[in-house]
Amino acid sequence: MNRRDVLIGSAALMAAPQSSFAAGSQWTLTAAAVTQQVVPMKYAGHTGVLGFNGSVPGPEIRAAQGERLSVRLKNNLDEGTAVHWHGVRLNNAMDGVPALTQDLVNPGDSFDYNFVPRDAGTYWYHSHYVSHQQVAQGLIGPLIIDEMTPPDVDHDLCVVLTDWKLDREGQLIADYDNTHDVAHAGRMGNFAKAFLPEAALKRGDRVRLRLINAAVDRIFPVIIGGLEGKVVALDGMPLAAPRRFDVPMMAPAQRMDIIADVTGDLTLEMGHRDGAYPLAALPVSQSRVPRDEVISALPPNDRPVPGKPSRDLTLTMMGGAMGVRHGGDDIWAFNNLSGMQPEPFGQFARGETAKISLVNDTRWPHGIHLHGHHFFELDANGATGDFRDTSLVNPGEVKEILCVFDNPGKWMLHCHMLSHQSGGMKTWIEVA
Repeated sequence: MNRRDVLIGSAALMAAPQSSFAAGSQWTLTAAAVTQQVVPMKYAGHTGVLGFNGSVPGPEIRAAQGERLSVRLKNNLDEGTAVHWHGVRLNNAMDGVPALTQDLVNPGDSFDYNFVPRDAGTYWYHSHYVSHQQVAQGLIGPLIIDEMTPPDVDHDLCVVLTDWKLDREGQLIADYDNTHDVAHAGRMGNFAKAFLPEAALKRGDRVRLRLINAAVDRIFPVIIGGLEGKVVALDGMPLAAPRRFDVPMMAPAQRMDIIADVTGDLTLEMGHRDGAYPLAALPVSQSRVPRDEVISALPPNDRPVPGKPSRDLTLTMMGGAMGVRHGGDDIWAFNNLSGMQPEPFGQFARGETAKISLVNDTRWPHGIHLHGHHFFELDANGATGDFRDTSLVNPGEVKEILCVFDNPGKWMLHCHMLSHQSGGMKTWIEVA
């Protein structure tokens, strides 16, 4: 959402109730301006950023599947903000989208988020107010919902990928609405980084590596060294059968869980036209007897069973540099409309199944994200594939998804290349 949407929507918005804290996992997130050593000290000093609880990323919030999670957001910024719990199927009032699900949290105010996460897996949280700017400034953090019976691993490592657009002094370049960036691939940082926690790795250890792409616009081709194993989950949802990984292409907001055995120094690099760009590394100090048990599938989350689609809808991505003209009033559009409209893209009865064709009629890739739900990506034969909340659609591609709209409320549907979202590529749906 941007400031214009908040002003437009505030007149019709009924304030969502602020939940009181209850038993379960309780946290406080304080959004404030902070300084952090983003680039190595030999190149530049501290960078002025925005963070939760004094750091970027914010704290790793952990809760158990089915356990009530209560988070009090305190806004110590000089502007409004809100927190979206990305990928979590929760009650609509807690989704964190100003002007659609809640009021803006103004400077000096607080808001209590209170929900029970039904799904185990890897998720994340981020600002959803002028998000192309506040996410670029650092209002991001990991959210981990633990399985009732977690897999047996020696290390559980959550890695947050992002990039930064910095000047020679190591400070953020504040051209968040740069028209060139918005009309092309988006805001591409000149310094990319993986926030990887410290761990004393041994050769032969088994690790669970949770990858989160928290970048504003960058697609990360992730080159992983020192591990042999399998992908076990995408966007928080376990795969029915683990599969091998090569160089995962991760769109903004997508997640990937890998369970693997350590074979050498753990390295994370970004594939680049000039070669491999280093993101992070953990050395191996010694060896241990390797495990001999196979890598099994994670316990499944509850997935809705799709019925026969009640209708086929089309969401056509339009605009951008070198794109065709469209009828919207911004750089980007869905179906000839730019930005949040008074009427939703679709209205659905609770439990209704619909098929949506995601048509990329532009020269740039887009990561389409639906709030409050996951959906099945369909293969070329129409069979249900991965269960995701964000789907990467390449230029000229048509990708079909099948969604059971079983979560009532008003939910945003947008490109998670957040510069594209700010340039008009956003809409919403309503579930009765």
